[in-house]
Amino acid sequence: MVELACLENKCAVRYRGFESLSLRHVLYNKTMQDSIFTKIINGELPSHKIYEDERTLAFLNIYPSVKGHTLVIPKKQVEHVWDLEDEDYQAVMMTVKKVALRLRDVLGVERVGEKVIGLDVPHAHIHLVPFNAAEEYYAPETKAEPDHTALASLAEELRFS
Repeated sequence: MVELACLENKCAVRYRGFESLSLRHVLYNKTMQDSIFTKIINGELPSHKIYEDERTLAFLNIYPSVKGHTLVIPKKQVEHVWDLEDEDYQAVMMTVKKVALRLRDVLGVERVGEKVIGLDVPHAHIHLVPFNAAEEYYAPETKAEPDHTALASLAEELRFS
């Protein structure tokens, strides 16, 4: 909802529900096309889901840098993590923690790294990278054709019941 407030010849526009965003980000996020992640949320594209709740979704990266490389996204399409409303940001971070602990336990790794990159898809997302050694954390994503059979099997193993 848009509100216009004026006081002594000065006016301001307020976008209810988007108070923390700049006008540029509000307009961009309102007019952007559906991202590949939004299409996954809407069921238009397949994914290897491991967790879902009312605000977030976690699924395996089809071009993983390491086994278990997972993406956590908000269901609301906003380009940058830092532009999420507080409730959505908190929901994403709670899902990040829940999924990271699951990755660590199921995969038996010492650590799960968290990356906020934001270059490839205009939809806020967090990369979770399970690893034991720094070389694994810094490994590039694979460019090979996805092995959907292996990804489906891993997703089944990692999926929350």
